[in-house]
Amino acid sequence: MVATQTTTARTATVAARTAGASRPADRRAVNVALWTIQILLAAFLLIASAAPKFAGQRDAVETFAKIGWGQWFRYVTGVVEAAGGIGLLVPRLAAWAGLGLIGLMIGAVITQVFVLVPAFAVLPAVFGVLFAVIARVRMPQAVSPAALFRR
Repeated sequence: MVATQTTTARTATVAARTAGASRPADRRAVNVALWTIQILLAAFLLIASAAPKFAGQRDAVETFAKIGWGQWFRYVTGVVEAAGGIGLLVPRLAAWAGLGLIGLMIGAVITQVFVLVPAFAVLPAVFGVLFAVIARVRMPQAVSPAALFRR
């Protein structure tokens, strides 16, 4: 019986050490994967989404004409996308950028479904889920909103 307890204690100790050693490695892998996703999403938002809106690319102009809110809305959307893309790259702002971009993606899904092509609503929905994951995981690193406005 004593041998069984000793073996059990050793097994528990080894398991605890193993769990402790793999846990930081797992966290590091998740952190690297999440930063990779954030960088790719930021690049997409800045290069493939906001830039054409600012440049007045024909497709962007036509899309916002179909939406019917005027071309000013194209610029506002571009600013929100660019700010969100930059925010995703700043560790203390990434969670807040993710939350703001969730709102943008909700608007994009609604617009796709009711105004444009409903099948294209899948991409902003997937992006919205990714932004939610980013917001959830990065929130402990986020700066308090009140701290943003203090001197």
